[in-house]
Amino acid sequence: MTSDFLIIGGGVIGMSVAREIALRGLGKVMLVEKGLVGSEASHAAAGMLAVQAESERGGQFLDLCIASRDLYPEFSASLFEETGIEIGLEKSGTFYLAFDKEDSLEIRKRFEWQKDAGLRVELLSREEILSEEKTLNPELIEGLSFPDDWQVENRKLITALRDSLNRSGVDVVEGCEVSSIFSEGSGLGVKTRGSKHEAGHVIVCAGAWTSSIASEDRLPDVRPVKGQILEYACERAELPRRVIYSPRGYIVPRPDGRAIAGSTMEDAGYDKTPTQGGAEQIRGRVAEILPTLSRLDPVDHYAGLRPLGESQIPFIGRLENEKILAATGHFRNGILLAPLTARRVADLIES
Repeated sequence: MTSDFLIIGGGVIGMSVAREIALRGLGKVMLVEKGLVGSEASHAAAGMLAVQAESERGGQFLDLCIASRDLYPEFSASLFEETGIEIGLEKSGTFYLAFDKEDSLEIRKRFEWQKDAGLRVELLSREEILSEEKTLNPELIEGLSFPDDWQVENRKLITALRDSLNRSGVDVVEGCEVSSIFSEGSGLGVKTRGSKHEAGHVIVCAGAWTSSIASEDRLPDVRPVKGQILEYACERAELPRRVIYSPRGYIVPRPDGRAIAGSTMEDAGYDKTPTQGGAEQIRGRVAEILPTLSRLDPVDHYAGLRPLGESQIPFIGRLENEKILAATGHFRNGILLAPLTARRVADLIES
């Protein structure tokens, strides 16, 4: 089977890239996924577009994250126009809380450099925060407000992207694991168990599984980092209106009364098994931020494998063979960077 563009990996990055190529009419697109599309890290994400809350310094990577976050209103609107699916873009902002002197020193450093960089950030007193979010732990000291740090419902985003691919004629092949990329003479493509797929271009968006694909052109070195999440359900009035961070964890409220709490960082290979130890670790962070929530039993507990690249930032570009591209190693920023990554890859192809 031959296509103009064959994409390896059906997470939010692979689907966004496939969609962008198809929308630009650059050629016939096939997406190959080893399991079900959107079932790995994209499914286990919290959906935060937390550029400033998760940034410790300025630089090119921060600029990339800001540029992608700023694409989200257009990205959300265009997906809704195509599919009728609302991805839950919520722009209430984010609070980052301090609970001891060390936390306060850290957030004040963050406040100063982000303010100097021209980013929207505000240092709030305990009283100011509790007047806005009455359910938070009253033992907090102070905090930062990031009005431009938003969230989306990641699973609705996956559903919208999958529907968009169907409508745009992308050939999605699930349950098909790529073992290698071949380049024989003028031929290019991938090998799977018992079959070959030829393509004009191969684009590797395999996330944590990138390094398991054999290729004569060296692929970016990416390893899995396990992250566990707890999900709670309660009355919406019991939850904060915005995303809440501390230096140790976060709570993401959903409009339907669910709350996503996380997360762990574990070097566990490809083991995605949720553990009691991971749950207890997260529950401690929830108790610090929102004590009333920590008294409830979680309704779900799951884990995903974040793809961490060797340089700790994503690789988006061509390999030695210019017809092979990669967009991988997005680590904790796959949801955030999806729209800009898709544009960058499509721009590379067009150029």
